[in-house]
Amino acid sequence: MDTLTLSGLQYHARHGVHEKERTEGNAFEVDLVFHTKLKQAGLDDDLSATINYEDAEEVVRKVMNGPSVHLIETLAAQIGANLFARFNQVLKLDVRVRKLDPPLPTPTEYSEVACTWTR
Repeated sequence: MDTLTLSGLQYHARHGVHEKERTEGNAFEVDLVFHTKLKQAGLDDDLSATINYEDAEEVVRKVMNGPSVHLIETLAAQIGANLFARFNQVLKLDVRVRKLDPPLPTPTEYSEVACTWTR
């Protein structure tokens, strides 16, 4: 099995439990790892035989810019479900969502959730 990775997709979005997060927003990063068969796409130089990552990013962007949710777990679940439905050739999908500088009393680089879908 081969992988295609999109790492560090960056968004400013209004998600979080606290009202300030939902009005002012936060910085988020999303990583995707698609597990699928890519060798034929490489041999044929054929975009239709692989994951079009412009399409994948559009799916993520719609979730991130969509209705506000409280949890990064919810964002990961929505992103993963939509991508898994969109790309039937994906055998396994890993999604990581990071909230940068989460609202904690201690300086914190990020909070992160990772979810996996398997056919």
